[in-house]
Order: sequence, then structure tokens, then C-alpha cells
Amino acid sequence: MATRIDQLVTSGTFSLDGGTWDVDNNVWIVGDDTEAIVIDAAHDASAILAALDGRTLRAIVCTHAHNDHIDAAPALAAATGARILLHPDDQPLWKQTHPDHSPDGDLVDGQVLTIAGTDLQVLHTPGHAPGAVCLYAPDLGTVFTGDTLFQGGPGATGRSFSHFPTIVESIRERLLTLPPETVVRTGHGESTTIGAEAPALDEWISRGH
Repeated sequence: MATRIDQLVTSGTFSLDGGTWDVDNNVWIVGDDTEAIVIDAAHDASAILAALDGRTLRAIVCTHAHNDHIDAAPALAAATGARILLHPDDQPLWKQTHPDHSPDGDLVDGQVLTIAGTDLQVLHTPGHAPGAVCLYAPDLGTVFTGDTLFQGGPGATGRSFSHFPTIVESIRERLLTLPPETVVRTGHGESTTIGAEAPALDEWISRGH
């Protein structure tokens, strides 16, 4: 069975540094007809369960630990028995949302997660958050970037736990080196490609935005 990528958009709020904003999040489901992983369990565990449609959930992978990307993770894990995986550098952010529930395992740079015969490589891309990661699936020609890279530019770095020079370095060294035709599947909004973003990003970075 061929591996496929399903997209679910869920709605909720993002809260940090005393502010709260309404957001729509992309939840990515990667797998085949029997098993899958979820990338970013956002807002609505019931909707994610429905989208899984009876498939065995092998893991809940967190691109980072802002609340809008992890708020449904414990409920989804309880319903499915899947393990929650997070880069350890984002533990302080995780604890702001789930102080009484810890992730089940660590994500490590270079680690390979395999689902339905397809490999996804963990790329540690700090900047938007200390433990932010992207997941590169060369056989699918795609990279899941969370909030590190969007259509039109990098993720925000104006709040706690973020750092502009670090996200610039992450994008330059870990993402712009991928094949230009690689599809960028983001944490919010529309997908893009590395090739489409590279020229604007080079100019954006050179101007020191």
C-alpha cells in the first residue's frame, strides 16, 4: 500500500506571554491504510481520530511545543496508545500546557522515523522554539516544517523562547539545502516549495529582517 499524506485543519487558540489568539492549524497524517503517524495533534483529538479512520496510530510527533500544536496530544495518546515524541529542548514550553503529562520519547537530530515503509528524518531547526524540528521525507518529496518555515518567510521570533538569528541559521543550513522541488507542508496556511521560498528568503535574510 502506498504511503499518503492527509491534511486536517483544526481550530483553536494559541497562548503565550499573556496573549491569546485564534488560530487554524494543519494536522498532518502520514501513513497507509493500516498505520499512520500524526504530526502536531492540534486542538481536536476527536477530529484527528475520525481522520485516522481506524488506522493504528504509531506516534504523535510534535514539531514544537507551543500549545496550539500539542494541546490535543495527551487525549489522542490516551485514545490510541500512541507515544508522544518531542525534542527535549522544548520541555519548558510543553510543561506550560501539560504540567502533569510528559512526552513519551525524545526526538533527536538525525533520527529516522519509519511509517508504512517510508522514512522521515528529524531535522532539529531551533529558532521559533528551542526544540523545533522539521521532518524530511525524501521518498515523498516533502518536508513538514511546523512553524519554522511558511509560504512567504520564517516563523515568528518575537516571543519567549524564540531567537531570530537561530531560525535564520536553521533555515539556511537545514532547509534551503533540500532539493528545490521539495514540498513544504507548514503548521499553518498553504504549502509551498523550497525552490519557491529560497529567492525571497535569501533576500529577506540579506536585509536582516
